[in-house]
Amino acid sequence: MSVLANQFKKRSKAFAVSACIVLVAGIGLVDYLTGYALLFSAFYLLPVGLAAWYVGAPFGIVTSVLSVVVWLAGDVAAGVRYSSLFVPIWNGAIALTIYFVVVKALVSLRRLQRELEERVRQRTVALANEMEERTRLEKELLEISERGQRQIGHDLHDSLGQHLTATAFASQVLKEQLESKSLPESSAARHLVKMLEEAIALTRTFARGLQPLEVEAEGLMDGFQELARSVSERFSVNCEFECRDPVLLHDAVQSTHLYRIAQEAITNAIKHGPAAGQRGVIHVRAHAKNGTLTVEIENPGAYAGPREGSDGLPLVRRRLVAAYGAEASLVIGAVDAAPSRTRVSIALPSAGPLPGVTV
Repeated sequence: MSVLANQFKKRSKAFAVSACIVLVAGIGLVDYLTGYALLFSAFYLLPVGLAAWYVGAPFGIVTSVLSVVVWLAGDVAAGVRYSSLFVPIWNGAIALTIYFVVVKALVSLRRLQRELEERVRQRTVALANEMEERTRLEKELLEISERGQRQIGHDLHDSLGQHLTATAFASQVLKEQLESKSLPESSAARHLVKMLEEAIALTRTFARGLQPLEVEAEGLMDGFQELARSVSERFSVNCEFECRDPVLLHDAVQSTHLYRIAQEAITNAIKHGPAAGQRGVIHVRAHAKNGTLTVEIENPGAYAGPREGSDGLPLVRRRLVAAYGAEASLVIGAVDAAPSRTRVSIALPSAGPLPGVTV
């Protein structure tokens, strides 16, 4: 029965009409050959139901009438004798009424199914559009945030940094003048110069954090190298960046997103990893192959499963999807060769094949 229904779904209405007529004729032939003693009127419900479901109510009614005619004609041809003309008319009317009820029920059910399918389709389209719009807004917010941070970093580096440098230069001149006259205020001037140099270094650090990558494609590798160095200094761990071949990402915004994702993954690994005295080497690797850019962060500590409520994984996933779309992937698990270590793998498929390792 299911095979027959699938055939009707795949074919046109002309096929359904032809198949229903053939079914009526086939059932009528079997009805004639078995004789009028066996009642076959129920078997005609099959072509009647198929006609109503796949073609429509008018053809369902036609098939019902045709089924009654074939049924009665087969019984007459098989030798049945009625006491009066009223008997076949009554039997045919009863069977026809049942068929009409079935046709009405199936047509109504079919209409409800189509309405439900249409509602589901509309809801699916609306949900897909809403998800797409949400992803677009998240991406736009991320880009606005990154642009704002880059602008602040640029202002810190170029405006405040230059002003502090000029102030430090003037203080250095003042210090030298005081020292040349052997005045006791020269020590205070030296201290002032030292404080200004520290302020310049601190300003550059802040600017580097807000604007971690240069605009050039090589900025991605330079940013990862600087990230590994700063992590090693700030958290007293050994963080190494490994990249055998140059991996170039020409989109500055996407480079910044990837840097932030890797930064969050490293911070998360340090936060939930072993104690400081037990930490091993944190490896940050980047490589491109077959049009896919992959960044891996491998850190000591066995993988204990996701901690969605306690770590930054949701933030990483949201940023990844918002910045690169659903094709980007984030995989977290134990390293096969070293179960005591955990690897975070970020894969970014490119739009198409690109020469060399340039992404």
